Amino acid sequence: MDDRYDVVVVGGGAAGLAGAATLARARRSVLVVDAGEPRNAPAAGVHNYLGREGTPPGQLMAVGRDEVTGYGGRIVAGRVDAVDRDGDGFVLTVDGRRGVRARRLLVTTGLVDELPPVPGLTQRWGRDVLHCPYCHGWEARDRRIGVLATGPLAAHQARLWRQWSAEVVLLPHQESEPDPEEAERLAAREVAVVPGPVVGLTVEADRLTGVRLASGQHVALDVLVVAAQMTARSALLESLGLAPVDVEMLGHVVGRQVPAEASGATSVPGVWVAGNVADVSAQVIRAAGAGMMAGAAINAELVEEDTREAVARHRRQREEMFTEAAWEQRYQARPAVWSGRPNPQLVAEVAGLTPGRALDVGSGEGADAVWLAEQGWRVTGVDISATALGRAAEHARAAGGQVAERIEWVHADLLRSGLDEAAYDLVSAQFMQLPPQPRRELYARLAAAVAPGGRLLIVGHHPWDLHSTAHRMHFPEMMFTAEQVADQLDPEHFEVLVAQARPRTIVDPQGHDAVVHDAVLLARRR
Repeated sequence: MDDRYDVVVVGGGAAGLAGAATLARARRSVLVVDAGEPRNAPAAGVHNYLGREGTPPGQLMAVGRDEVTGYGGRIVAGRVDAVDRDGDGFVLTVDGRRGVRARRLLVTTGLVDELPPVPGLTQRWGRDVLHCPYCHGWEARDRRIGVLATGPLAAHQARLWRQWSAEVVLLPHQESEPDPEEAERLAAREVAVVPGPVVGLTVEADRLTGVRLASGQHVALDVLVVAAQMTARSALLESLGLAPVDVEMLGHVVGRQVPAEASGATSVPGVWVAGNVADVSAQVIRAAGAGMMAGAAINAELVEEDTREAVARHRRQREEMFTEAAWEQRYQARPAVWSGRPNPQLVAEVAGLTPGRALDVGSGEGADAVWLAEQGWRVTGVDISATALGRAAEHARAAGGQVAERIEWVHADLLRSGLDEAAYDLVSAQFMQLPPQPRRELYARLAAAVAPGGRLLIVGHHPWDLHSTAHRMHFPEMMFTAEQVADQLDPEHFEVLVAQARPRTIVDPQGHDAVVHDAVLLARRR
């Protein structure tokens, strides 16, 4: 087992496996802990499960386990001894070993059928001692059926089983015999009433042949119907504060189950239930459906939690990404962040210009500033990171003394520092991706720094890149078009020479060619 999972499912029956498969298909990390005590283990086949009619329970569970593990879920044989809160999640003790953590719990521990103390019932349970006509009625059709009374619903059960066989008897056992009205209804349906306590079963060749009464009478039967008291396996849930409640049928208590919403959500945050632990009357197909619904509901809740956490990280990143500390951390984490080549749009737009004084905004490791100096420009390279400027200066020195002499490196945060107005023949800002308001303010100051006749070159990531495989930073508000920047320039002072999205091919993180678009604005100050 790993230490942490999105969801731990306690119980590996139909409900648990269906929930686990749903979650695994949703790409959740899932662990199923199964104690190996399925309620339907004695049954020969699963019924009323469309497409799976008659499938042996063990075979159905084997298929289900393969499906869960095929989607990446994990299944272990074991017992969850205890569960404790761990912040918003849980810590589970499995087979005495503490430490499995889960963000959510899905409990599908099922129920226990509590049989009356008649010798032999337990050994024949699920074979020819049965409980549900919809589970076993077809298989018991036209056979001799006895209904052992375990409560006031016995006559109702006898009438139900009469649908499958004409040979049905009611055995009041230790219950009162039917009142006159009920006796008439049974007689009308030709259901005989055989009074007296049942003290044992008769079995020949591993087959039920009847029951013995305290009087010594033998009642010949092929099938004995017993309505067990159905009690949820709820100890684990009770330790979390979830108490089971009585379940009534026709005004009589037939069992106890843990209350939950239709989705399986309980009153304890983070805890879901599905299957017989939450619905004592659920057959296998309903249990599986409930597990699927619970799995979907858990995933939906986790999606919302993941989104809240992502929003918090997104906000922190947006707040921190423009700080000096953030950029220092980025540059110090790698020996080189950028390619060392000048940005292609700078080369395309400036190569033919007469050199003058240039401002390189966000110089980084200096490739643009060094290229400009090589073309004869006198360059002021500004960056927020001292580490980046140190590398830039080394690159300039490596390019030759004349190049290095043409560049002045300035350590400054231009979001907070001023600029000389009308001082530069070229102001270049390559990929300064900022939130809208700081971007407008900075670009206005950059425009003001352009000398008459000089040029303003703004290049950025176009919003189209959000849909490419390049995996640009996903801050849509920081992407912009050249037209948006152009609209913020005063046409009395600037002539827009270029405003377009230019495609270029890069290699994406998967190593494939991808087309990205640069938003390119070139404007001349009048």
